[in-house]
Amino acid sequence: MTRVQDLDEEALLGALTPALPLGRRTLIGPGDDAALVEAPDGRLVVSTDVLVEGHHFRRAWSSGYDVGWRAAVQNLADVAAMGALPTAVVVALVVPADLEVEWLVDLARGLAAACGPHGVGVVGGDLSAGEQIVCAISVNGDLAGLRPVLRSGARPGDVVALAGVVGRSAAGLAVLESGLAGSGESLPAGLADVVGAYLRPDPPITAGPEAARAGATAMIDLSDGLLRDAGRVAAASGVVVDLAPLERAFEPDVLAVAAAADAVEGDPVAWVLTGGEDHGLLATFPPDVPLPADFRPIGRVREPDDRASAGAVLVDGRSAPVTGLGWDHFAGS
Repeated sequence: MTRVQDLDEEALLGALTPALPLGRRTLIGPGDDAALVEAPDGRLVVSTDVLVEGHHFRRAWSSGYDVGWRAAVQNLADVAAMGALPTAVVVALVVPADLEVEWLVDLARGLAAACGPHGVGVVGGDLSAGEQIVCAISVNGDLAGLRPVLRSGARPGDVVALAGVVGRSAAGLAVLESGLAGSGESLPAGLADVVGAYLRPDPPITAGPEAARAGATAMIDLSDGLLRDAGRVAAASGVVVDLAPLERAFEPDVLAVAAAADAVEGDPVAWVLTGGEDHGLLATFPPDVPLPADFRPIGRVREPDDRASAGAVLVDGRSAPVTGLGWDHFAGS
């Protein structure tokens, strides 16, 4: 079994690079000091994110393919949340010397699988040795002449809408932490589905530009939980986000995690309202705008008043029926 310490940097890059897509906007890909990527709009949307072993993933649960996929889609979703089309990513990897090279090649395959269908090039990056795996990705996006959709544009009367799912990834993590997924037996479908949603979330990347074209006033990637990220839109816009009743707006999401809740004695409502890393898109639209096909209405934007100040998130006009808001990278919850 070949390990990282058995190869020099050139040989490692030679093993990884053939698996990576060039993308629709790449003029010069890996091999020089930097890549060259078209930016026909004249503006670039740029974001970066990182996965750290032991903090964001564990090798006992995640294959290299899983880590590559997750690292890519969480960045693509950030660009989509601005209303842009992702075009290229660069990847910085820190890897232990005893890591199997095949695991690293598998990570490259996961990157390619997530990026390739969207025409996104993996155009370069860096390799370094370290004590644990770190995968940092920076992504560029193209607005194609559209205005960027910010968190700060929501207005009273706007419709709050969701593209994608909520709660699945949190439920999958709970199943993995319970040890059920490591029993050596096949998981029932309801549990396997949420574990898959955690390991390889599938956000609606194309829905971001669709929302921008439709006139979305604000948008955000749901990386840290519905309540926390809706609160960020509410705070940036100086408004109140009032989500629809759970049984009306989120019944499919609660049902999708019900089997996992039964198996691990979890709270399906808490997962739906506060679970992160599904990377759906939360957007607000003027009330007279038809919602794009990928979006479903889940609430309204309200003026702040004596009952709810700017930045508040309510459920059917009342405080959310769960404690805590969602994931915080430094508080740990």
